[in-house]
Amino acid sequence: MASGKKNKAMRKARGSVVQQRSIPWMTLSGVGVVLLVAVVVFGYAYVRYADQAESREAQAKAEAAAAPFKPTPQNPDPSKNIPGVETADYAGQQHVTSTQRVAYDKTPPFGGPHDGIWADCTGVVYPQAVRTENMVHSLEHGAVWIAYDPAKVDEAGRAKLSQRVENKPYTMMSPYPELDSPISVQSWGHQVKLDSPDDPRIDQFIAALKQNPNNVYPEVGGSCQAYPGAFDTQNPPPFDPTPPPADAIPMSGEGTQSAPGEMGGQ
Repeated sequence: MASGKKNKAMRKARGSVVQQRSIPWMTLSGVGVVLLVAVVVFGYAYVRYADQAESREAQAKAEAAAAPFKPTPQNPDPSKNIPGVETADYAGQQHVTSTQRVAYDKTPPFGGPHDGIWADCTGVVYPQAVRTENMVHSLEHGAVWIAYDPAKVDEAGRAKLSQRVENKPYTMMSPYPELDSPISVQSWGHQVKLDSPDDPRIDQFIAALKQNPNNVYPEVGGSCQAYPGAFDTQNPPPFDPTPPPADAIPMSGEGTQSAPGEMGGQ
């Protein structure tokens, strides 16, 4: 009888030891999943950071290579040495209202009558197409506008273009549907159309014409900050793709309001 009780006690003890030594597979499995997710997230973040760092380095090199195109007293408009740049003379300070259209002579336009309110050009990458008349006013203040056809420039190309604009004062970028080229870069009275975001002429154009102080645009010193309460950078007036109506303001400026002395910051 005593022997039976002893055997029973031993079996119970062994069972207790087995329970204590059993591996918590569910817990380990959960920890493994967490670690795997952490590795994947970290790996993605690292690759993304490395790609962005490489892109920034490439852009810095491109800007350094374009440095010879910065204006000097001896060479006031270096864009004349950039192949493919089109130029035109336009009168400045001809304003239209927010409900008026302008019958522009170029697509995208790079001068002529424009809205009395300028678009924010403080290094803004607009995700949507913006009303042309507002964008043209920003060119009058010395900004450079990169426009691209969203059907012809892929995400990688847009990322390369945005490197030239994002958080860089006196630049702006926006889609422009149905362009006759993938990319068009303009400042007041100047434009170059391009096929590739890798084209060095983009950086040369920006170096030559952004805030060029040698009277290549009408309002030297004009502001690029959005006019308080007049232009919403997060919700800008939309681009109108329809042809201008019969009563659109002509390029001659008839029907516009003159704004003598307007410098954009007053």
